[in-house]
Amino acid sequence: MTSTDRGTAILASATVVTGLIAGSYYVFACAVMPGLGASGDRTFIEAMQNINAKIENPVFFLSFFGALVLPAWALRKFWPDRRLRLWIGAALGLYVIGLLTTMGINIPLNNDLAAAGDPAQLSGSVRIADPAAVRAHFENTWNTWNIARALLSTGAAACLARAMMLSPRDRSR
Repeated sequence: MTSTDRGTAILASATVVTGLIAGSYYVFACAVMPGLGASGDRTFIEAMQNINAKIENPVFFLSFFGALVLPAWALRKFWPDRRLRLWIGAALGLYVIGLLTTMGINIPLNNDLAAAGDPAQLSGSVRIADPAAVRAHFENTWNTWNIARALLSTGAAACLARAMMLSPRDRSR
């Protein structure tokens, strides 16, 4: 495999994992959250607590962090090519903004929701006294910033796809 082929493979991998993350946020915006939005407060809270706990897994983390590491690696590989550098750099910038949004807004909201207690618990110290207030604190803000990170990640994937279209091909074979 030539250096160009390796760079193209890295760029293709970056495009795929960034697309997977964009798709994850998109599905939440288009289906998961509207579906949960039609649920009662306790059901909404319990489902989101479960989703937030289960999404923390190796497969998701490979994509989530891969969408940061792989474009950075591709940027390094293609640094001499100004056109590719601009597209890959734009993708990396968009993804970093989305990542900061996730870390600064969505994850703290997820943590607040987890700390709120067990929505199914009807008595005891971990009971959620006012599920409607817990949901109100979480839902609209989380949804708004999820849409923002979906758009940012989709923009990043589009920039990487454009870089793929511009990337050199090894024609020596």
